[in-house]
Parts: sequence; C-alpha cells; structure tokens
Amino acid sequence: MAGNKNYLNRRDVLKGIGVGLVGVTFGGKIFGPVGSRAAVSSPLVKEGQLYQKVTKPARVSLVKGNDRREIVYQTLKKIEDEVLGSIGDKKILIKPNMVQVKTPLCATHVDAIRAILDFLRPHYKSEIIIGESTAARTSTFDGFKNYGYLALEKEYNVKLVDLNRDTYQYRYVFGRGNRPLPIRIISTFLDPNIYIISAARMKTHDRVLTTLSLKNVLLGSPLNDYKKNDKWQVHTGQRAVNTLCHYNMFHLAQEVYPDLGVIDGFVGMEGNGPVGGTAFDSRVALASRDALAADIVATKIMGFDPKRILYLTSLTEAGLGQGELEKINVVGTPMSQCQYHFKPEKHMAELYNL
Repeated sequence: MAGNKNYLNRRDVLKGIGVGLVGVTFGGKIFGPVGSRAAVSSPLVKEGQLYQKVTKPARVSLVKGNDRREIVYQTLKKIEDEVLGSIGDKKILIKPNMVQVKTPLCATHVDAIRAILDFLRPHYKSEIIIGESTAARTSTFDGFKNYGYLALEKEYNVKLVDLNRDTYQYRYVFGRGNRPLPIRIISTFLDPNIYIISAARMKTHDRVLTTLSLKNVLLGSPLNDYKKNDKWQVHTGQRAVNTLCHYNMFHLAQEVYPDLGVIDGFVGMEGNGPVGGTAFDSRVALASRDALAADIVATKIMGFDPKRILYLTSLTEAGLGQGELEKINVVGTPMSQCQYHFKPEKHMAELYNL
C-alpha cells in the first residue's frame, strides 16, 4: 500500500510537540523517555510557535441505514483510498471500547468490528490485533467472551489481546491541586509502528459530555493491572466544564492518537453514560482519518455544540486535527438527515445548562 505522507508523519510530529510541551512545563528541561525526540525537528517549532491550527479541510464519512455492519463498512469504503494509503507496513490494532465487561450497551458491538475487518481483510494480509484495556476489575477477556468477540479469531484470523497485560511507560497527568501524577501508559499506544483504529460507540459521558473515537484511545491508554487502575487518575478533580480530565486528555494526545476513527452510532447511549445510560437508536456510523473531525461531526449529530467541549476545542487550537465544522467535508448521508438530541448525563446537563 502506498504511503500517505501527510498522515504517516503526523504522529511523529505530535511526539515532537509533546516533548516541547514537557520542556515548557518543566522550565525548558526535557524529561522522560521521549526526550530523544527533539522538539526542534517539528516544523511548528521552526516557525517560532509550538502549535498551529490545521487549515486543510478534513473528510468525514457519514452513513445512515438499517444494518449496523453494513453502514460501518460503507463509511470506510467511502474513504477507502485515504485509509488504505495511510497504513503502509504498520501493524494494525483495532481498539474497541469496553469500559465494563458485563454491560453490552457500553461496549463496541462486535458487528462494528466485523465491518472493519470486512473492509481490511481483502487488502491487509498480516496479523490484525484487536486489543482492549478495560476499566473493569476483571479481565478484558471477560468482555471479549461476553460481547461475542471470541468468534472473531477464527472468522478473520485475528488475535485478541488484553492490553492491560502489556508493558508500560511512565508519563504524567495532573491531579488535585494541579500536582503532577505519574501514570503508566500501555506501550502499544506509544509505538509509532502501530496503526491504531479507534472503534468507538457513540455515547454521552459524565465528565466531558461526550465519549467518541478520541476518548476511546486516550482513556484506554493508561494501564489497569487489575490491582491498580491508572485510568482513574485522568479523571481526577471535581466535575466542571473545565475539569482536569479535559486537560489530561489533551496532554496525553501529544503522544497517544488514533490513526483512524470509526464511530458506531447505530445504537448509541444517552443519559448517564459512559456505562449506565440508555439506548438511543440513531442508525448512523462515521469514519475519518482525522479522529478529531469525526468526533466534531458526531458531537453535532448528538445535538451538542462541540465548541463548548474543552478537550475538542483545545485539540483544535493545538492543530491535532481539523476541529472547525465549516472546514469538514462530510461525504455520504447529509448531516441534515442525522440530527438528534441525545439526553446528556445528569451532572453535565446542569453544568452545561442543557
């Protein structure tokens, strides 16, 4: 597969930006294992600025229909050249969302994963990993079993992996009083040779209003070794429109970022998400090489204003994707046919006056 230079180098640029951010935070001295990736290699630094908004339009595929597997597949077919041209010789990781292992509505439906594999298998013959790092106290494989994922290994010759058993590297996030907290980040999410596909379910959230393709990967990257769960450290602080969870996701995104965002909204979750909400029958699916753009469109479809969600606006300002709706080209079903009003989580409804 031919490489797409505009996107293949993107995660390397993000890593360079991340080093710059760490250096600024600690008075100019570079800390941590990413220190060897000099920030001066980033073209943004050469221009005398750390961040620069993306000006190039992004493309988001949106399909509405009556079959989950078919609409997810069609979203990928509509951007096929863009996706296949970006994989190169990287290993593929499909990262579903399984917050808990016994609540089907909170997890990515197995047929959405089948649709992604239907799309990939005719073109990609190497091993594909389906890896998850549940926040539950029991094994990710309980989720694979309960949600029907085990059959995928024989159907598609893929490998199921509990990423909570992976090695890790230390980074930091901020906690109460803005004190830095060490956090263990699963090594797979930091590997530039891994092509990360975020396969998320469209859901509301109790801290940052929505959880879609970006949050699926960013909050999936901290380790939960079933004795200590570092994922909760990202959520530190009281609920607020500007809660630390927004900043911590922004901070992690300097190094952890999906290469492809796929959002299954065939049946989403509204209300007390990301686990305890109720089903919302929206019958849509989205896909984009720009995960931020995909999340912006999905947020708008859910009936929320993406400009009010701090982690989305921060990533937009930092140039980690195209976050301006007017610069996103939606292909497939017109957005006008996919406008809904998801009920927000109760605390978010109060904070956002929804």
